[in-house]
Amino acid sequence: MNDRNGKPTVMIVDDEEMVTISLKNLFRLHADYTLVTYTSPADALEFGRESNVDLIISDYMMPEMDGITFLGRFKDVQPHAIRILLTGYSDKDSAVRAINEVGLFQFIEKPWDNDFVRMVVRNGLEKRDLIRTIDEKIRELANANSSLKSIQTDLIKAFM
Repeated sequence: MNDRNGKPTVMIVDDEEMVTISLKNLFRLHADYTLVTYTSPADALEFGRESNVDLIISDYMMPEMDGITFLGRFKDVQPHAIRILLTGYSDKDSAVRAINEVGLFQFIEKPWDNDFVRMVVRNGLEKRDLIRTIDEKIRELANANSSLKSIQTDLIKAFM
């Protein structure tokens, strides 16, 4: 969900602070997001229990908890957050496995290409917005359907 300023919230989780700083600086220069960074997946999960996140970029290899486990737990907390896994080349098989296990939107290999990362995040946030719009339309249709059923019931009662 967008923050109070209407900006999407992007979370970056990597046990290497240099990675979180690099990505945060990349987005500060080229995008208008609310950025939150964590070097601890457990702390990131705690944040996710209290605040809405639109998109998460998580490293795969972290000592506290691997990225697939983290993204799976985050999915339990916020199922509609877009999930991206940052992985080294040797972890590619695990990244592909994560696509099915945690509904991964994309994986990005280290070292990453800045333009590719920006494109993936932009596309992920567009997907999140589309999902949000579809959810709103489904709620509107359900409300309209409920109103129509109520009117139908009232009409049947009036003619009986």
